[in-house]
Amino acid sequence: MRDLGGQSILITGGGSGIGAGAARHLARRGARVTICGRRAEAIARVAASIGPSCRAVQGDVTLPADRERIVAAAVEHGGGLFALINNAGNMYRGPITELDQQRLLEIFNSNVIAGMLLTGLAVPHLIKTQGAILFVGSVHVRRAFPGASPYAATKGAIEVLTRVLAAELGTHRIRVNCVVPGGVFTEINQRAGLFDDVTARKRLESMAGMHVLGRIGTEEEIAEAIEYLITAEWTTGAIVDVDGGLGLGLTAA
Repeated sequence: MRDLGGQSILITGGGSGIGAGAARHLARRGARVTICGRRAEAIARVAASIGPSCRAVQGDVTLPADRERIVAAAVEHGGGLFALINNAGNMYRGPITELDQQRLLEIFNSNVIAGMLLTGLAVPHLIKTQGAILFVGSVHVRRAFPGASPYAATKGAIEVLTRVLAAELGTHRIRVNCVVPGGVFTEINQRAGLFDDVTARKRLESMAGMHVLGRIGTEEEIAEAIEYLITAEWTTGAIVDVDGGLGLGLTAA
């Protein structure tokens, strides 16, 4: 496994949740982390809490000019690029009979297309380091939650994309993997306007019994898996569930 000391890592959606947790964890391991997000204040707070090893870059990964600027900032901050963690994403829910075409296009753009195009920009730098790409999937691909077809479809696309890019980029010794979290508190539902903070946390906690291990997870536990997947030199094309057993479909006897 690679030593993360001094390695340059770019994390999208780094202003909260799994992205922020990964930034803190990897910085503690010695990495030079660049985080990006649309909310300048949020990413600035995370970077300040980590210290000089973390750089915050305000930007929207769905915009071509911002993608170029974000990659350039990570390369400058870290003296190259060792890993790209495609974590940014949004939520859109609704019954299939009421879905809006424009909102569907927007969520596929933010959750799938933007990460693909950002990856394309990162590849020339990752070739130099024989680095890694990490996508963040979702347990929505394991469990069928009614009304979540738009979000689940984007995360299903991410899993297929992981395997195709692993095959495509393997000749460059670039590894491509995906982590699939279970119930971990993030702000994605709040940003989509579905719940407030208190309601969202109560809803998530109520799902603890659906996890085989009897509780929801933490950002740190997902970050540990991310660290493994970006440093393991003989792991590529892997879809790793870190979900406390939520995807197993536990039901009451």
